[in-house]
Amino acid sequence: MGLIYTEFRSSEEKERMNMLEVNNLTFKVNENGIERSIVKNISFQVEDGEMLVITGPNGGGKSTLAKVLMGIEEADEGQIVLDGEDITAYDINHRANAGIGFAFQQPPRFKGMTVIRLLSLAAGRKLKESECCGLLSRVGLCAQEYVRREVDGTLSGGEMKRLEIATVLAKPHKLCIFDEPEAGIDLWSFSMLIQEFEKIHSKKAESLILISHQERIIQMADRIMVIEDGTIGAVGSREEILPRLLEKDDSCTCMNHK
Repeated sequence: MGLIYTEFRSSEEKERMNMLEVNNLTFKVNENGIERSIVKNISFQVEDGEMLVITGPNGGGKSTLAKVLMGIEEADEGQIVLDGEDITAYDINHRANAGIGFAFQQPPRFKGMTVIRLLSLAAGRKLKESECCGLLSRVGLCAQEYVRREVDGTLSGGEMKRLEIATVLAKPHKLCIFDEPEAGIDLWSFSMLIQEFEKIHSKKAESLILISHQERIIQMADRIMVIEDGTIGAVGSREEILPRLLEKDDSCTCMNHK
């Protein structure tokens, strides 16, 4: 049985500016001539400087929602507004230019491109080697070993994941979306990423959406949104939603503990 959709917001929270507004978002796929909605009429907001963690069962539509927000997939219905600008019709490049940074669940590889070149492209300017080393260190990579390496099949999945997170950190964004940032990385690197997210969040300069099953990430959230079967099962403050997730976790696995 799913969580009942409830939202808890104080009058002070309602007065804060929304960085992201998603209204009645729907995404459909056609499977063997049968149309099916993966994301079903979803509406939510992310406030300026807020960290929203999206969690829920596997296959519930979380990563698909992230792809629609990023512009990888095109919504069939609904509206996406970033900092007052309607970006619904924008493709992935235009959304990046508008201020959305994103890290994929399975990062792409670029044969022939070096790490320093990739980070410079992400930053929008030529970075000094010392700047690249600083970014790599922030995500738990030994800078001197990686800065001149190619972004190809010689890098493990965990290395690629950390490298892509570094590309998001390479320049400021209005909104950063991280799809399962903990996937494929070791415990030490995971702890470093937690610290990095905490630093970003403490500055309140960027809004964050993290899609995760990890309890340590969920515990950092200002608000938690549960996605089940393509719809919002619950959304509210960490204090309201986390106890119910922990209670539910006793009977079925919704969160992982690291």
